[in-house]
Amino acid sequence: MLELVAAFICLTTLLTYVNFRFIGLPPTIGVMVTALLFSLILQGLSFIGYPGLEERIQQLIGQIDFGDLLMNWMLSFLLFAGALHVNLNDLRSYRWPIGLLATFGVLIATVVIGSLAYYIFALFGWHVSFLYCLLFGALISPTDPIAVLGVLRTANASKPLKTTIVGESLFNDGTAVVVFTVLLGIAQLGETPTVGATAMLFAHEAIGGVVFGGLIGYLVYLMIKSIEQYQIEVMLTLALVIGGSAMATELHVSAPIAMVVAGLIIGNLGRKLAMNDMTRRYLDGFWELLDDMLNALLFALIGMELLLLPFNWLHVLAASLLAVAILLSRLLTVAPAILLLRRWRTVPRGTIRILTWGGLRGGVSVALALALPLGPERDLLLSITYIVVLSSILLQGLTIGRVVRRVAEPQ
Repeated sequence: MLELVAAFICLTTLLTYVNFRFIGLPPTIGVMVTALLFSLILQGLSFIGYPGLEERIQQLIGQIDFGDLLMNWMLSFLLFAGALHVNLNDLRSYRWPIGLLATFGVLIATVVIGSLAYYIFALFGWHVSFLYCLLFGALISPTDPIAVLGVLRTANASKPLKTTIVGESLFNDGTAVVVFTVLLGIAQLGETPTVGATAMLFAHEAIGGVVFGGLIGYLVYLMIKSIEQYQIEVMLTLALVIGGSAMATELHVSAPIAMVVAGLIIGNLGRKLAMNDMTRRYLDGFWELLDDMLNALLFALIGMELLLLPFNWLHVLAASLLAVAILLSRLLTVAPAILLLRRWRTVPRGTIRILTWGGLRGGVSVALALALPLGPERDLLLSITYIVVLSSILLQGLTIGRVVRRVAEPQ
């Protein structure tokens, strides 16, 4: 395990340096691009008769349980770090579009993407059941909070847009995980759960995560408020995420949602009422550094997953069609929510276009795809998901700033 951690951290650091020194792309995307190039170089060396390094890297990456690492640990850290800097009053102001997109938006997108995927797969001669197409729709529907937070740092979007996109991405993974879990249970057991059972599962996972996150977040806030020692206060937040994630897993509630709620409490109540200037400075510095490091590790891992996934050019073509279908479903979910909101308040021009293009997919989708049962359908969906995620991060992530600037320009 120590060898694996050391090798991966050293490799990620080297890729980060190469991007900063020679490529100059936004940090998270740049690390993923350099990891992709590294993977292609290894495959090229293997093709000309030097397979040793590629095989060794494959062995190291194969030891990583990507799904468990991301869903149960990394995602909690990254969501807590992101929520620390989200203003609770801003979230409250845009609660309706955020709530609609994070719940009904995910459900509508699951059905739309699943239906389109069923016909696209059939077009290529792949016989994928409609249930597995819905599973694909569920795992690819949520916008990825890590990718969105990383990209929006460099996009000069207006405050309402940033609040809506970030707020939606922080919460919609909980809905997607519940929908995915229900559909996966149907696929494995062959029976459809009752509406009551589904509602109980959602309440336990999502609402339970909100309540649990609120309790531990408020408890740590009270502890921070009772002392003035920045080292201990920073350690309390670290213990909150590590211990809270472990406890959430044992209680079978959503650890990511719990960490979002806890982060909002510490970032708002804690920052305003329980911390002095020195504590705020050290807390922000610590979590910003940890956030950047984990983002680099995650996106390097996504880039190097190319070494483990078998795919061909038909997969690339099918994924391209599905990427268009995903953008269409995004438009169908975003437009009604924003048009409804315009009845009560002023909405900035171009909001629908920016929200549609800014809905990036990322590591959460790959982690859910890895949770599918072993078999040919899993291999196909995993390869397609990986290509869709790459295209989303590279194409949308690198151009969202340009889209924002173009929409903001006077006509």
